[in-house]
Order: sequence, then structure tokens, then C-alpha cells
Amino acid sequence: MAQHNAFYAQSGGVTAVINASACGVIETCRRHSDKIGKVYAGHNGIIGALTEDLIDVSQESDEAIAALRHTPGGAFGSCRYKLKDIETHRAQYERLIEVFKAHDIRYFFYNGGGDSADTCLKVSQLSEKMGYPLTAIHVPKTVDNDLPITDNSPGFGSVAKYIATSTREAALDIASMCATSTKVFVLEVMGRHAGWIAAAGALAGNGEGEPPHLVIFPELPFQRARVMQRVDEAVKKYGYCVIVVSEGARYEDGTFLADAGNTDAFGHRQLGGVAPTLAGMVKQDLGYKYHWAVADYLQRAARHLASKTDVEQAYAVGQKAVELALEGKNAMMPTIKRVSETPYEWRIDAAPLAEVANKEKFMPRDYIREDGFGITEAGRRYLSPLIQGEDFPPFENGLPKVAKLDKVKVPRKLPDFEL
Repeated sequence: MAQHNAFYAQSGGVTAVINASACGVIETCRRHSDKIGKVYAGHNGIIGALTEDLIDVSQESDEAIAALRHTPGGAFGSCRYKLKDIETHRAQYERLIEVFKAHDIRYFFYNGGGDSADTCLKVSQLSEKMGYPLTAIHVPKTVDNDLPITDNSPGFGSVAKYIATSTREAALDIASMCATSTKVFVLEVMGRHAGWIAAAGALAGNGEGEPPHLVIFPELPFQRARVMQRVDEAVKKYGYCVIVVSEGARYEDGTFLADAGNTDAFGHRQLGGVAPTLAGMVKQDLGYKYHWAVADYLQRAARHLASKTDVEQAYAVGQKAVELALEGKNAMMPTIKRVSETPYEWRIDAAPLAEVANKEKFMPRDYIREDGFGITEAGRRYLSPLIQGEDFPPFENGLPKVAKLDKVKVPRKLPDFEL
């Protein structure tokens, strides 16, 4: 097999372990240097390919690449940029192929969520139509845990661990102060359409009166009167109430509680803060003193509290992506298969991108308690293994060490391209 180059890029919101997947891809490519020459990374995701803004990863030391495994963020820069349909934006896809041809790139590894899976599939289809031999593999990543087929998505387990931990710690704070101060605490977590992260908050407690007292999922319609009644009951019974709410909480008609009135680069509605909205309702309807917090980037950047399971799975899907490509598989995505519940065991499989792209996986109804405000034992059995184990980064001067990359740019060979 002749030696050709590979392209790797990161897409969408980053996770605490997306760089562990990058590490898996790059280290596996290096182990197959007889087949894969250089690895180029797109600077700021797919935009790096379109603008021929490439980073020569082969210039990075083995130590720097190994350090990616414990470094949060997106080491090469990510982007929220979804390629449109091929018919109306064919020039963009043809540009990608031109760049790949110019740099002898025959392997395309795109690390992202559902929108990225769609892009990867389209690139694969067009390269075939244009007669360019490109092997395109999608590397799964999303904190939202909403990719289909795979048991769970790399990135989710670490967010789940962080949210469950933060819920437990904040609840102890509120419990200690509630007699004379704050009665209600609201924690807002990510999850636009799927309530997986909110569900993870429920792992913080598992007995009568243990917080969180309410979990609010986007899968179920928000009913203000019912929610306020439950908050009031918790305060009267336990002295305080802890709520974990998904950013995507919505009314029966589909309107988000915190719709900010505009859209992001992917066309998704921008959400403007459900925690203060819900806390305002508590104040207005019940008069209780409250505090609220938005986990926001902290939940997806908290590599210091990453789940060991998540780190290992993130690396494994990156490794498997390269192995699939070298086997001649195309338009595929590595998936995580749960082999055993007790003890928890998993393996890496693969699925065709056509079955993954533009599909979302929501919380099964049997994972949500009948009253809609917590998780069932089935939900707990699913979630619990994903937050197991610690994989602490090395620390220096009291702070976590992170990878330091040189990010040497590849000389351009083509004319500029306007996005």
C-alpha cells in the first residue's frame, strides 16, 4: 500500500476528552507510518481545509501528542460551520477535494457530533463522484450524548461526572444554609433537545429527600404549576430544594423557556438562560430566596474531573477510526457497544454514516421517572458506569498541565478561497 497523508479536524462544541480522540487518531497514524505519511490538522475545523489553513502535526513531538490525552478544549481549533447541501454549495466540496489533492490527503477524520457526521458523509459521497480516492471516517464526540447507534458519546461521561459532582457539592452548601438563607438552588446544564446531562445530575442522590429534588428534561413539556408545587413541597418537607434543569426545557407548544429570539451558525435557536428564568418563577410564585448557576463551558472543559471510562473510550474511537480507514472502510463511524452491565464492559464497533447523520437519540421514557422529575433505576444503570473512574491530569504548581503544541503551518499551494 502506497503512503498517503491524513487530515484530522475538530468540529462543534469541544469536550474534556475530544483531544484524547485526537491523540488516538494521531498516535495510531504514527504506528502505521508505512501507510500514512503526514497528519495534517485543520486549523479551526473544516474551515482549515476550505481555506488551506493546515497544521503539520508530524512536526509535534511524541510527548506533546501524548499530552493531548489529558488536555481539554480543542487543540487545533474547532468551529461551528456546517457545510450546506452539495447541490447549491458544490464549490465548497470541490474546494475540499482540491486541497486534499494538493496535499496528497487520502484519509479524512472528522471529530464531532451529528452535524459533523453529515459533513463527513457528504465529503465521502462527493469524493466518490469526483473520482478522488478519499476514505472518510467520522470520530464521534458530543457532550449531549445524542448520537444514534453508539451506546454513548465520548465527551458525555465526563460532563455527567462533573454535573453529578457539582450537584452533590452545591446541595450540601444549600442544605447547610437553608434555615436562615437560600431555600432553592437551580443548576442549568447543557442539552438542547436531549436530557442526558440533566439526568446525570440525578446521580448525585438516590434516596428519600436526597437532592436533586427535581430534574427538568427537554423531552417532557414544562408545566409551571406542577413544577412550583413540587418545589414548594420539597422546601416544606426538607427545608430546601435543588433543581437541575436542561437548557432545552420547553413548554407544550415547543417554545423554549429561555428562547433568546435568534439562531446560531447551525440554525439552532439561541437559548438565553433557563436557570434565571426558572429562578424568577420561584421568586414570583413562591417568594423563596434562591440562587442559580449555569454550568456552561465549565461542564465540558473540566478535564481535571474527567471520567476514566470516558477518556479511554474517547481514545479508543480515535484509534478505531484509523484502523477502519486502513481496512478500506469508508463513510463509517466507530461506535461504543455495551457488552455487559455488571461488570460494565464495552467494545468498539462501527456503523455506516448514513445511519448516523442528522439523527438524534433522546432519553428513553423508561429512564425518566413516571412523575417526570427524576430518573428510574434503568436510567441509573445506564448512566452510572459512564462516570466511573478517575483519570487525573498531571499537575504543576498547583494547576493541571496541558499540551503545548508548535502548530507549524503547512505552506499553501492553492489560491485563496472565500467562505
